[in-house]
Amino acid sequence: MRCPVCRNPNTKVLDSRDGRDATSIRRRRQCEGCGHRFTTFERIEENLPVVLKRGGGRQPFDRNKLLGGLKLACRKRPVKPDQLETLVAQIEQWAFTRGDREVYATEIGERAMHYLHDLDPVAYVRFVSVYRSFESVEEFERLLHEMEKAERVDPEGQRTLFEAAAARANAAKAEGRDRGEGG
Repeated sequence: MRCPVCRNPNTKVLDSRDGRDATSIRRRRQCEGCGHRFTTFERIEENLPVVLKRGGGRQPFDRNKLLGGLKLACRKRPVKPDQLETLVAQIEQWAFTRGDREVYATEIGERAMHYLHDLDPVAYVRFVSVYRSFESVEEFERLLHEMEKAERVDPEGQRTLFEAAAARANAAKAEGRDRGEGG
């Protein structure tokens, strides 16, 4: 391993630990020439599939490109970098374990959107707006409308059609319990 400062090939390992995602090893090193300390990560070389782009192009799976897009969507949001690392690791693991030599970029994007929706709704909207290349405000409004509809689904999967009536019924039920009536 060459020192990033003086390019000396002689470095010594000071400390080794598991990486954040438990799929890498973090090594703290020191250059024997200039004394500079730096960190390296060791990962298993996986044969990740080739990504088929929308325009027909092909390129190797690039975790840094995916991470960069997610970081951009999560900029100034309460999302921690290790949460994004975990998300990228999940997508990477999915792509690796599929067994296919090729994967469509749209599949990767859809999976990223799925995980991002649960992580941060604003970052999700940002990611989707770039990923789906919205051409009009109406398309963006449709996405927001779909998100609002999804929020109104109760845990059993039934959409609450009459939210005001449901709120009144719940309030009356709670008031009945407070008075000692059955509930």
